[in-house]
Amino acid sequence: MKTTLTPETTSALTSRLKDANLAFAQRYPGESSRRQPVHTVYGGAHIFKADGSAKLGKVALGSLEQFAPDFVTFARALRLPGWDRLPEQPAEVAALVRQVTADPASARTGNAPAWLAHAVYSRVVAKLAKEPVEDFRIDFEDGYGSRADAEEDGHAVAAAEEVAKGMAQSSLPPFIGIRIKPFTEELRARSFRTVDVFLSTLLAAGKGLPQNFVVTLPKVTIPEQVTALVDLFDVFEDKLKLAKGSLKCEIMIETTQSVFDARGEATVSHLVNAGRGRIVAAHFGTYDYTASCSITAAYQGMTHPACDFAKHVMQVSLAATGVWLSDGATNIMPVSPHKAAKDGAALTPQQILENRAAVHSAWRLHSQQVMHSLKQGFYQGWDLHPAQLPTRYATVISFFLEGLPAASERLKNFVEKAAQATLVGDVFDDAATGQGLLNFFLRGINCGAITEEEALATGLTLDEIRGRSFAKIMENRRKVA
Repeated sequence: MKTTLTPETTSALTSRLKDANLAFAQRYPGESSRRQPVHTVYGGAHIFKADGSAKLGKVALGSLEQFAPDFVTFARALRLPGWDRLPEQPAEVAALVRQVTADPASARTGNAPAWLAHAVYSRVVAKLAKEPVEDFRIDFEDGYGSRADAEEDGHAVAAAEEVAKGMAQSSLPPFIGIRIKPFTEELRARSFRTVDVFLSTLLAAGKGLPQNFVVTLPKVTIPEQVTALVDLFDVFEDKLKLAKGSLKCEIMIETTQSVFDARGEATVSHLVNAGRGRIVAAHFGTYDYTASCSITAAYQGMTHPACDFAKHVMQVSLAATGVWLSDGATNIMPVSPHKAAKDGAALTPQQILENRAAVHSAWRLHSQQVMHSLKQGFYQGWDLHPAQLPTRYATVISFFLEGLPAASERLKNFVEKAAQATLVGDVFDDAATGQGLLNFFLRGINCGAITEEEALATGLTLDEIRGRSFAKIMENRRKVA
């Protein structure tokens, strides 16, 4: 065979290409296999307690029991798939609840909407009892307000002590952190001090940092603000004897300047690069962002086209970097407009109906907006009230259960084709796609939406699923072959 190129003539070219490919792979390692929480619950630092997660779970269960005491009522309230094929009359509802509760498996083939509604409801109840909050942010910003320095110092100390207490009692959620004020000229000194007081107090307790601890920096506009925070982290790690790189941060995209800078360049990647590997997530701030676009309050919301545009810029900028994306919050709370009188007088039947209608309406809105985020590839969002927890989990669970058959078949086929390529000597280098498919199941398992047994339909073993790495699955199968 006649050729022109020789190793000598291509060595310089291949060396440059190799360096560029390796640099690209390092910058874009693919979607992370680490567990990402499905939500972040925000609460003011002045009221944070070590056992707050369990208390929020009890309130959430109470709301569910009061306004949706059975899976049919809940499914109809949220408009879950097939809700219009479920009964509405009380006697028929009661009969279906008894039937499906006694034998859930029979409903899977005979009454799919009833099976889905029951599966979602039972898994929501189990989730609220076992792990009601996945991620909590102790808030020193919008949920806290402007206070005297001495007062914020005191709350920073108290919050740190409660975190240490929660670590000792194992009562903290799997993910936790603090949100400080933005690094503007007016507020940066206060923010520096809050981080200092909180971390110094927490580390003095001798328990170290809680697992998956982050500092959230809001209203970021320029990379220098992120750089300042990570420079502070360097100082804290040195002075407080923390391992290098142990302090992580999140940035909040909630201004137009954090999407495009003065040169017309997309800012998001510049902000993340300024974090020097410490940024784990970028959160979208719905209401501050829409306000910065001069959108009036009546039209501000998670599904506004301006929000979709900004979130897609975030998505494109951070795809395959391993940085998590989080959507914002629904600000219509599922609370009753009528409260019981102080003198003990009962609510009227009409007031009870109006309470139920108001909560169901807010639940439905929240569910619709959570589903909007999920369909766009945003698997995390904010929750502001404990009564939003049932609908957060219900929507996430429904999303994963609906997508389970198609995702199982696709991953199974993908694994088989990858294995076949290995057997015939082909080079298989699409592990990032395989990891993305595997992550559907990891996300679903992590939040309790799907079981490990249900994930076996992919053809993977439990050990392979628990290993969380598609590349390792292929490597181990190659060794066996």
